[in-house]
Amino acid sequence: MEDTLEVQWDQLLTKLEQSIGKRPADLNGVLFLIGVQELGKGVLHFTKEQKQDLMHIGICKVLSQVGYYEFDYRDTDGWPHWKLVQRLPFSDLLSQEKMLKEYVINYFQNEVGI
Repeated sequence: MEDTLEVQWDQLLTKLEQSIGKRPADLNGVLFLIGVQELGKGVLHFTKEQKQDLMHIGICKVLSQVGYYEFDYRDTDGWPHWKLVQRLPFSDLLSQEKMLKEYVINYFQNEVGI
């Protein structure tokens, strides 16, 4: 199973590289891309704080697929806000990363068609 996840993850990174012209360096880079996609304003210059907010949006979006978060509203600047509806299971960082990768792969397959 672990090998399959890593193969799928590598395939996703390759597809993203073909799509955007640059291979995301890591999970945070992919979560940032999801956040930008969900913000829906295209590629802009973002501050460091906004980049962190975009990664948070990405996390909320992928975890909303399985009921941990729920879309709440868009603020006056158009930024999406999410609310936690179910506590995340406690796990170590490696397990959290694996879980997020699985949900990110699912997001791109189901929502983006990659």
